[in-house]
Amino acid sequence: MKLKPLGDRVLVKPVEEKEQKKGGIIIPDTAKEKPQEGTVEAVGPGKLTEAGERLPMNVKEGDRVLYGKYSGTEVKFGDDQYLIMHEDDIFGIVG
Repeated sequence: MKLKPLGDRVLVKPVEEKEQKKGGIIIPDTAKEKPQEGTVEAVGPGKLTEAGERLPMNVKEGDRVLYGKYSGTEVKFGDDQYLIMHEDDIFGIVG
């Protein structure tokens, strides 16, 4: 089963940061900051203008991107967590 975003939406899988222990203290998941980096898993066809033309997407599948802390909507698809967000919520492509 595959999920295909519509319009200018992008499906992003957040990158899980490795758990770091400082001084033997384990930080619970609820206290950790949300990741702001992820991998683009799928992209929509692009935004439709009022003239009926499709604007091309600036990101593609496999891009590693930076996005806002509270961007997108969290969805669970299969066993994995994803974010669906507008392309405008992405700040840039890493690397």
